[in-house]
Amino acid sequence: MLTESFIASVLDSGKAKVGAANKDIGIHIYEYQPLSAIRTTFKKSITKPNCLAVSISHIFAAQAEKAVIHVYNRERGNQETIVPFPEKVTSLALIGRYDAPGILALGTAGGRILLWELCTGRLVSTPQSHLQATTCLAIDPSFNFLLTGSPDASVHVWCITTLLSFSTPSTHDPNRPSPYSPFRTLSNHRAAITALITGHSSSSANIAISASEDNTCLVWDYRAGILLHTFILPNTPLCLALDPADRALYAGYEDGSTQLINFYNYSSLSHQIYNPSLRSTPTQPMPEDRWSLPADVASAVLSLEISYDGTALLSGHENGKIHTWDIAKGHYATQLADISFRVTNLQMLPPQGFSVSLVPRLKMLNAVKPRYESSLTGSNILSMERSLSETYTITAQFPYAIPLPSATKNYMLSFDYALAHSSLPSDLLDKGLTQLAMFASTTNGPFRSSNQPVDAEEFQIVTLKARLRHARATSMAHAEHAVALSNELSRIQNAERRKRRMKKLGRIKRMNMKEERRKWAMAAVAREQKVAMEIDKKEAEEAGLSSSTEELTGSD
Repeated sequence: MLTESFIASVLDSGKAKVGAANKDIGIHIYEYQPLSAIRTTFKKSITKPNCLAVSISHIFAAQAEKAVIHVYNRERGNQETIVPFPEKVTSLALIGRYDAPGILALGTAGGRILLWELCTGRLVSTPQSHLQATTCLAIDPSFNFLLTGSPDASVHVWCITTLLSFSTPSTHDPNRPSPYSPFRTLSNHRAAITALITGHSSSSANIAISASEDNTCLVWDYRAGILLHTFILPNTPLCLALDPADRALYAGYEDGSTQLINFYNYSSLSHQIYNPSLRSTPTQPMPEDRWSLPADVASAVLSLEISYDGTALLSGHENGKIHTWDIAKGHYATQLADISFRVTNLQMLPPQGFSVSLVPRLKMLNAVKPRYESSLTGSNILSMERSLSETYTITAQFPYAIPLPSATKNYMLSFDYALAHSSLPSDLLDKGLTQLAMFASTTNGPFRSSNQPVDAEEFQIVTLKARLRHARATSMAHAEHAVALSNELSRIQNAERRKRRMKKLGRIKRMNMKEERRKWAMAAVAREQKVAMEIDKKEAEEAGLSSSTEELTGSD
């Protein structure tokens, strides 16, 4: 049976009246189906919208009006640590798969972006990119792009791989963009950004949607920087949720109602956002697609989330209630929970109970606190971001048995094969050497212009020299590996000989014991026969004596 759960975090308004037992609870884990019930709680957390990030092992909560993040361990069920930062954290997002250690993206009150490698402690920071606080973060499914939103009405698109690169770009070439600058800026809004979300596709055709206080939702091709469509809404959208198949958008309003924004044209069933002829024509959603709460429970919608199958919409409200909406019927369904505090974040967890589940490649036991090698402000920021510490290490656990080096590549994944190999595999090295040779054969490295072709003979010479150096460097490793295999074979053979010898000695011992038991049995039989013969002889003598007595008596 499948089990679906969600996490809710709250912001204490100071007006709610709750019991002493629930006063400090800030994060709740609820089971949504099959049975709606609270499962786990974590205390001492107050989070604003967009300030919660969840992985399979940890929960990260940026505290309201504070420059700290509370880290909770889901397996142990307690608060693991408190991580301070130089400035207030106003948004969080996790870069990477849910079931693997990743990178935590942080937006700050100063308009910066911080990237925290959770298993190494490395911290990367950008200069101030927004004029105001970075309040919205969104990660695309390919984990290559980061989108940030701010009350300054702009949306920045960042290349994550560029931000995390260790290479230091040349400062003398004005044609090269700075790695600390956004990859693209989307600036069609005229008011503060209230919500930001990306689609579920990992392809280049994925979309991003931004909501603003100017009562619009804009659909973007964020990689190309193209505005695909504009939706004009009757009120300011405070939060967004996207259908699992990217068919529709849901927005939450201050009066407690939710708005369905259908991406398909009702008359022709065509996709509006991919129709070039409709890009310059704004669209208003249908009035009947606005769903309202009963008047006695109506309160501003602060967070939205979609169920795994896309049939139910969950909304967290300012009055502390969590409601569900029936998407198929298009109206309010029921109240799911009452937390008594403002529900600022909702996040649905992947369903549990599938017959086949993926085993995480790595498991993060504890989050490694960030290392501040220099100040995050001033001119030292550039030197800190590109420096690679001599003690750069990753702390993680393999949750599965590591294959033996003797296993063949045909029966192993490429990662396992490279991990168990005595040295780096040849195919992996050849691939890397080929890329290095391509880099060395150009004048400007990866920034080579199209009018600078690579000489084929020079490229081949560089590649062959690199492979020759690799062969010489690894020959000793291969010889040591062969010696190790020979020693392992000798050990196994000696163990097998000892095992056969012990078996032979055991058989001889058992045969000797069997012969001893046979001799003892034969001796016992002989003794019994001797006793029986003596008894028979005695009885015969007694019988002869009695017959002689009878004869004498008869003659008298």
